[in-house]
Amino acid sequence: MTIDVLLSGFSPFDGAATNESWEAVSVAAPQLRERGVTAVELELPVEFGRAGELLAAAVREHRPRLVLATGLAAGRSGITPERVAVNVRDARIPDNAGAAPIDVPVVPGGPVGYFSTLPIKAMAASLAADGIPGAVSQTAGTYVCNDVFYLLQHLLAEDPELAGIRGGFVHVPPADAVDVPTAGRALAGMAEVALRTDVDVSLTGGAEH
Repeated sequence: MTIDVLLSGFSPFDGAATNESWEAVSVAAPQLRERGVTAVELELPVEFGRAGELLAAAVREHRPRLVLATGLAAGRSGITPERVAVNVRDARIPDNAGAAPIDVPVVPGGPVGYFSTLPIKAMAASLAADGIPGAVSQTAGTYVCNDVFYLLQHLLAEDPELAGIRGGFVHVPPADAVDVPTAGRALAGMAEVALRTDVDVSLTGGAEH
């Protein structure tokens, strides 16, 4: 089965009752389907390795045109498409399975990093056009979000059967910074931008630190 978009979000973690990333995905996917975009949503556990394995299985099953993985960034105030995934696991807190790796590679012997293959600057520009706070982010951290991002990009780079599928990661902030309906609408809009944008726009999106 081939679809347009596979969206993933995470289950709650660190004692929280909800996770805004999954809530936003749960809003975005039905909106995309209403607009004629075939979309499948997937809730991932906050577990190193396991989350990436489940996403990989879904990619192989659905063969989407693009994969938009999402996670919660508690300290941010806007929606942030991520530029690069890095090959390291360094947990500040244990994941939901109790794992707390320190300075361990995501994929032993793998590249230091992978760039997103989504048009992250066009996606960030669409946020600004809609009056939604957001920007390109240079780091997805070293927790399970980055783990999923790296494993996704490694899968798409290494498996020739998945050639042509584009993937990347977006962080959403807590609901008190951007409410869930707005975040969901933003994700749907960014997915549509990514589907119609083959070459990213040339806009500033750098950072000094």
